[in-house]
Amino acid sequence: MFQFKQYNLKNFNVSLLITVLMLSGIGAFLIRLVQQEGESLFKKQIFGIILGIFIIMIVSIIDYHFLCEFYILLYIINLGLLIAVRLVGIEINHSQRWLDLKFFNLQPSELSKVIMILVLAKLYTMFQSKMHKFYVLAFTAFIMALPTFLILIQTNLSTSLVLMFIFVIMVFAAGLSYKIILPILIIGIPAFMGLFWYIQQDYQVILNDYQQKRVLSILNPEEYADTMYQQDNSIQVIGSGKLTGKLLTEGKDAIQSDTFVPISESDFIFSVIGESLGFIGGCVIIILLAFMIFKCLAIAHNAPDRMGMLIAIGVAAMFMFQVFVNIGVATSILPNTGLPLPFVSYGLSSLISCMIAIGLVQNVSMQRKMKRG
Repeated sequence: MFQFKQYNLKNFNVSLLITVLMLSGIGAFLIRLVQQEGESLFKKQIFGIILGIFIIMIVSIIDYHFLCEFYILLYIINLGLLIAVRLVGIEINHSQRWLDLKFFNLQPSELSKVIMILVLAKLYTMFQSKMHKFYVLAFTAFIMALPTFLILIQTNLSTSLVLMFIFVIMVFAAGLSYKIILPILIIGIPAFMGLFWYIQQDYQVILNDYQQKRVLSILNPEEYADTMYQQDNSIQVIGSGKLTGKLLTEGKDAIQSDTFVPISESDFIFSVIGESLGFIGGCVIIILLAFMIFKCLAIAHNAPDRMGMLIAIGVAAMFMFQVFVNIGVATSILPNTGLPLPFVSYGLSSLISCMIAIGLVQNVSMQRKMKRG
């Protein structure tokens, strides 16, 4: 568990940690700008950052091989928490996604992403010599499908899509045979196009009404002005920040994201970035996020073994998808779906899960080189 002789502390990636702290600090500052009177969002986020730093340090020295040995237990805990949400979870904004732990609300779907990265990394390491077999793909797809379904019925489509993206990237990185990939692409691409057409029809039964409206609103924004309200306002406040943002030129009292963009502190934090820090500030945030993902991929490339490589790849995939979707939604490129911007958006469950993920990547980075297998 704590075998320090196998670690090289010189390989602790300081630049990755500094990038995470910069993003977290900027996020806390922006949250403070838009929190309503009487709210304590800023204090909670600061608490989450401090706790997250300790979590990174602890997770980075617990051997990921040791953690992955408990993959069955982790998987059962994951399903148990998601089932508990279904049975006794609390509902916020018409979605039942949280467990009331009294001192804060836990969102198990956020932890599920990290747990499934560990589970898949272990499975694909076990099946290394059998990645050309279709049953490996079918089995791991089934393993991933259970938590994905439990999250989907929370009406949490966005996190379900994150899990699906992680699965696709990790199975590809694990070396899935092209003899399996090509038939899937030949069948899958037309099937996806057919599915996209189907969910636009009045008789579709896959999406809830509000989810279908969000898809249709992107295709026909003039017909769904009420559904596009949040995204339209987001674009306006982002544009109002111009080059350098209102914070420097007009002061914090000019910031209107909290009034015009609901949930601006979380899913629409990029609207606050654009308005307060302007185009330059938005570019800086995107560069920091891109650098963080690049460092995860670089650590994956230099990982000591297959399992470490898959863990770092899975974390990079998780961050990549969330960054793309969060910014895409805030700029009205994608249908409105709630995903936090890693380390920047408000939310303790998301922040802590991201900190755990960074701790795992640091763990991989510090492991001494050994024969990959």
